[in-house]
Amino acid sequence: MENLDRFDRDILDIVQRNCQLTAEAIAEEVGLSTSAVQRRLKRLREDGIIKAEIAVVDRKATGTPMVFIVGMEIERDNYDALAKFRLWAEKQDHIQQVYYVTGAVDLIAIVTARDVEHYDDIAAVIMAENPQIRRMHTNVVLRDVKLGLFVPLADGGGAG
Repeated sequence: MENLDRFDRDILDIVQRNCQLTAEAIAEEVGLSTSAVQRRLKRLREDGIIKAEIAVVDRKATGTPMVFIVGMEIERDNYDALAKFRLWAEKQDHIQQVYYVTGAVDLIAIVTARDVEHYDDIAAVIMAENPQIRRMHTNVVLRDVKLGLFVPLADGGGAG
């Protein structure tokens, strides 16, 4: 994968904030032709730098307002545990994100649910279908302080 130049970084910055902008609007903002922006966007998608373009939905408006941050301990002697859980979790819509981490737990998952009872049902399924998980530690999110998946783009000259 080639290095990103200033135009690539500017385009990525713009589409991360609003992926519905036209190539023409992006071109005007970054100082390139529309066709140059279209070629760059195509390359960024093909190279896997742009992974997806999604709609961010208000959880409260859809009836799934609660978020739970779940730390999970997995069996140490089960080397396949992480891969098995990853494959299983990819199919679970309520499991939004999973991170393999250092510290007191092995995995951190972000789980959405309608309410505490719904989360309890989800947790029961997680434990029943993943015997390699020894223990779950759950934190209930009281309020969203900041949400996002924005990736800051360094310009090659240090912190941005």
